[in-house]
Amino acid sequence: MPRKKWDIPQRQATDEDVYFNRRKFIRRAGLGTIGLLAGCIPEKLLNPATLVDPTKYLSPTRIEPTPPSEWYPAPTNDAFSTLDRPLTDEVVAALYNNFYEFSTTKEVWRFIDNFEPAPWTVEIGGLVQQPKTYDIDTLIGTMDLEERLYRHRCVEAWSMAIPWTGFPMRALIDLVQPLSSARYVRMLSFFNPEVAPGQWDRSDWPWPYTEGLTIDEATNELTLLVTGIYGHALPKQHGAPLRLVTPWKYGYKGLKSITKIEFTSQQPATFWNTLAPHEYGFFSNVEPEVPHPRWSQATERFITTDPDAPARRETLPYNGYAEYVAHLYE
Repeated sequence: MPRKKWDIPQRQATDEDVYFNRRKFIRRAGLGTIGLLAGCIPEKLLNPATLVDPTKYLSPTRIEPTPPSEWYPAPTNDAFSTLDRPLTDEVVAALYNNFYEFSTTKEVWRFIDNFEPAPWTVEIGGLVQQPKTYDIDTLIGTMDLEERLYRHRCVEAWSMAIPWTGFPMRALIDLVQPLSSARYVRMLSFFNPEVAPGQWDRSDWPWPYTEGLTIDEATNELTLLVTGIYGHALPKQHGAPLRLVTPWKYGYKGLKSITKIEFTSQQPATFWNTLAPHEYGFFSNVEPEVPHPRWSQATERFITTDPDAPARRETLPYNGYAEYVAHLYE
């Protein structure tokens, strides 16, 4: 049977020690397949007593927070200082996330040791008056950082509540001055199969990971270019050193480890819309009444260790941010 685009090799479920001798393992092992998106959460993740011991994995290359710096912690934006749910525990968020360049499992932290997000540059180009390539530290130092508490909704019907630190994307747009002909923003992540095993294993996927927004979406008050989380710089598995957060959209729109931002007159192709257009649209707004072809979006499983928080919630239109963005789609 021919391999489907969404199949992944069984080796991503193997023992960590086997993985880190990756090339030797690939030569020896026959690579089978398992399903890509389960659409559900292991029950053990919702039980604090059975969570993986976080102290076992606190190392500089995995989830140990970076020390405070001149940028972190940043002041909290009062408009986004409270939520209708408790924040997801930082360790849980670090041990359960998506970053397909490294893994199609949730244990991205197991595969990031060889990835070095410093030094790092971000190229700004296309239809702009001020094209420029920024060193990431120079870019961060140019902006006023702030912390925002946002709901995070995955297309797989799970959710978290995260304190992000970053700057509004419209601040960058004001800086580079796009031309009047610019109608979309195209964003690219990195491409380096030598350090990103997901790109190595899935060479037929449309790398680099690419996302896009309309100019109106990019300049919306909610759209955040994120450099930190939980009061410190982004760890690798969260998309260091720069990622996109659009909280009214499904999480796969949140491009990680951005290397290029380009202003265009045409709607750009995006990663998941290219790979599976019948399942993932360009806009990808959170719409509870519109099911995914393989599961309902009416409810979501909230990832938390708070025993008083409901494990399942009704999905909110636009993830609860309709007052900010509904007018964009009328």
